[in-house]
Amino acid sequence: MKNYHTPYYLIDQTQLLHNLKIIEAIRQVSGAKMVLALKCFSTWDVFNLIAPYLDGTTSSSPYEARLGYETFGKEVHAYSVGFSAQDIRRVRSIASKIIFNSISQLKQHQQAVASIPLGLRINPGISYSHYDLADPARLYSRLGVADLAQIHQVAPMLSGFMLHFNCENADFANFTTALAEIGERFGELLQSPQIQWLSLGGGIYFTNPHYPIMQFSELLRDFATKFAVQIYLEPGEAVITNSAELVTTVVDVMYNEVDIAIVDASIEAHMLDHLIYRTSPKLTTPESGSHRTIIAGRSCLAGDIFGEYYLKQCPEIGTQVRFADAAGYTMVKKNWFNGLAMPSILVRDLDGTIRQVRKFYYRDFKSNLS
Repeated sequence: MKNYHTPYYLIDQTQLLHNLKIIEAIRQVSGAKMVLALKCFSTWDVFNLIAPYLDGTTSSSPYEARLGYETFGKEVHAYSVGFSAQDIRRVRSIASKIIFNSISQLKQHQQAVASIPLGLRINPGISYSHYDLADPARLYSRLGVADLAQIHQVAPMLSGFMLHFNCENADFANFTTALAEIGERFGELLQSPQIQWLSLGGGIYFTNPHYPIMQFSELLRDFATKFAVQIYLEPGEAVITNSAELVTTVVDVMYNEVDIAIVDASIEAHMLDHLIYRTSPKLTTPESGSHRTIIAGRSCLAGDIFGEYYLKQCPEIGTQVRFADAAGYTMVKKNWFNGLAMPSILVRDLDGTIRQVRKFYYRDFKSNLS
């Protein structure tokens, strides 16, 4: 292998294909369609591998919608918490479906997109999330419409609905109960003659090693049959679970009551979700053991800490530290904080060949500013 300069994200197509095979099995049994959530993962170099196993992409902005249209080549679901008139002009020529977050948005833009299948996000009042920050049904949530009577009034303007109510939900029993409640509460609405599809959003962790794939698929199939709707799922993390690493190098080791290894990356700039949710990424290297070590980033933020780990020994300067499961919400959120070198993006193809598909330079940092 060529000695690439760290830091870099390394996407493994073999592991990616493993996840895609699970998706293929679910699609075949359930009849559900899958659209990739670009808010989680937008590294389009590997879309040629992903696209045959999914039905399209779902977006949260006009830029994501355009990216899906230009690089994926299938259905484009355009959603936004708040579309402007300019946004609507940008997406109406490329979207397969436009999904509005509120009745106000639907009424404001409906005439401009009357020829396109339209959807409305429903807030079912139930959800699964480990974090209030990510809970779509949290108190005073702005995500979706909760008033059933109001939804019935605008249903003739729509062809479907979207309910995004899960976040990293690996609990099949919980999902089963929630889906039954949705069927009970919204069943009459779903059986309206013009309603053709229902998106259950993303956040369902069906690529968890112990997830009951067949039961899940049959549950989706039976729900779709009962209410005569096409089910959509919007997987993000489930597509790219365990398919990438953030590869870094130790640039210094300090001691302040505990060994602190400083790497040439930053959790704030390169794995931001872990900082936001106060979690620590798992390591693939170095080897675990009993030696307490803090692994820290090299930005000036005092809390730029990847985590506290127990390793076989404290890593020395010049050795690699590899953070596991580094695809989701990393490359889409990476930033130029402190002017730190942004990680390159590498791909390990199915034949084992490693390619550098993107490298960032000072000119990228400069052009990102005024």
